[in-house]
Amino acid sequence: MDCLFCSIIKGDIPSTKVYEDETVYAFKDINPMAPVHILIVPKQHISSINDVTEENSAVISHIYEVAAMLAKELGISESGYRVVSNCGADGGQTVFHLHFHILGGKKLNVTMC
Repeated sequence: MDCLFCSIIKGDIPSTKVYEDETVYAFKDINPMAPVHILIVPKQHISSINDVTEENSAVISHIYEVAAMLAKELGISESGYRVVSNCGADGGQTVFHLHFHILGGKKLNVTMC
């Protein structure tokens, strides 16, 4: 399987790690859309939200716990931030390994499509 995020997690592709534990890996986005733009990915390959099951769903709550911890560490928890996960091509997903974006460090556009 050729998965960009699996290769990053294994260390085959360099990244700027901000957090890692036995379940998730978090790193700086190489094309940031905000002053703070971190990706949190489960180490287990899950293609998208569509593939979350009862057996693997605990990783989602853990990702949100890590997001809250990182937001505090990065100084954006008080001012606010966004957590986004795109699902499928029409939803904007470009890497088909479940991942969550943490975006903050400036006032974000609140206009929705």
